[in-house]
Amino acid sequence: MDSTVTGPGAGPAAASAAASAGAAGAGEKKLVVKIGSSTLVGADGRIDHAYLDALAAQVAEVRAAGWQVVVVSSGAIACGLEALGMTQRPTDMPSLQAAASVGQSAFASAYAAAFGARGILTSSVLLTRRDTADRTAYLHARDTMNRLLELGVVPIVNENDTVSVEQIRFGDNDTLAALVACLVEATLVVILSDIDGLYDANPVNNPQAKLIPLVNHIGPHIMSVAGGTGSSVGSGGMVTKLRAARVLMAAGIPLVVACGRKPGVVRSAAFGEQVGTRFASEGKPHEITPRKLWIALGDSAKGAVIVDEGARNALINRGSSLLPVGIAAVDGRFSEGDIVDVKDAAGYIVARGRVAFDSDEVSLACGMSSEDLAANRLLSRLAEKPVMHRDELIVFE
Repeated sequence: MDSTVTGPGAGPAAASAAASAGAAGAGEKKLVVKIGSSTLVGADGRIDHAYLDALAAQVAEVRAAGWQVVVVSSGAIACGLEALGMTQRPTDMPSLQAAASVGQSAFASAYAAAFGARGILTSSVLLTRRDTADRTAYLHARDTMNRLLELGVVPIVNENDTVSVEQIRFGDNDTLAALVACLVEATLVVILSDIDGLYDANPVNNPQAKLIPLVNHIGPHIMSVAGGTGSSVGSGGMVTKLRAARVLMAAGIPLVVACGRKPGVVRSAAFGEQVGTRFASEGKPHEITPRKLWIALGDSAKGAVIVDEGARNALINRGSSLLPVGIAAVDGRFSEGDIVDVKDAAGYIVARGRVAFDSDEVSLACGMSSEDLAANRLLSRLAEKPVMHRDELIVFE
C-alpha cells in the first residue's frame, strides 16, 4: 500500500487537520464516498473541477456535522489519457499503466486543491489485491486508514493502476469501496454513479422502469435485474455495486447508490434523506468478524464449490460449517488455504470461505459422509475437519 498526504503545505488545511484530529474519537461516524470515472470526468474527458469543488463543499458540510470521510475515486487513467493526448482508452495493459502513472499526480493535485480550499487535508492511498490478500498487510492497511481519519485527513483511495495486473486487480472501485468500508468499520457507504440507483428493469430499454428505493435482501432475482457495465469511461456496472452491497449488508453497513450529479447527494445520503437506492439488511443473521470480512473482500476467489440444497440451507439458516457430504462438484483449481466461492445448483454465490483442502481432494470427497471418508485411506483426513469452517466462512444470504 502506498500512502501520501497531499495539501497546501502548512497552511489552513494542515491547521484544520490538526484541529479535527483533536476532536476525532472512537464514536465518530464514518462515511465512505465512492466516485466513478464517469461521474468525475466530464464529456471532454477531463476532470470536472466544478463538480469536484461541489463535492468538496458537501464533504466539508458532513464533516462539520461530525462525520469522518474517506473518498474512493477513479480517475487517474482518465487524467493520464488527457495529459498524453490520447482520445480513446487503450486496451493494452502497458499503455493503461503508463496513463495511470502520468495521471496520478494530476488526479491527486485536483483533489488536494479542491479540498484544501475548504481547509481539508487529503492523502493519497493506492491499493492492490496484493496489499489486502495477505492478512497482516490487510491489518496494516486498516491501521493506516484509521490513523489518517484520527488525524483529520480525508484519504483519497484508488486502485494502484500503475502496477496492477489481472491477478492482483480489484477490477472495479465498487469492490474497493466495500473493502475500505469494512477496513474502517464505516457507518455508511455512498456510491456516486451516472445512474439514479437500482431499477426493476433496464431504464435505457424500458421507459416504464421504476427506481427501487430500498433493498433489504439481495437474492437471485435482484441480481438478475442488474445490467452490465454502463459507461466507456469506468469499469463498473450495477452488478459490481450489488456484489459490494451484498458484503456490506452482511457486515451491517448500509449502502446508498445514487446519481453523483444530483445536487447535494452526499449531504442528503449522510443526513438520512431519501436519495437513490438504499441497501440495508433488516438484521445480521450470522456473526460477521473482521476475519470474515477479509475473506469476503481481501482476496479474490480462486475457484468454487457447488453445494446441494441441504448444505445451502445449513449454511444460510444454521450457520454451519461446510462438509464434503454437501458438496456436489468443484469448479476450478485451488489449494489449501485459498479463498473459494460457494455456489448453489443455479450458480448463485451464497457464501465465500477459506478451504482446508486442495481442489483435487475435495473433488474426490464430494458427497461422501464422514464415516465413508474415515474408512478411506486416501481421504481419511477430510473426515477430521470441515472443508470450510464456519469461523472462516461468510454467508451472503
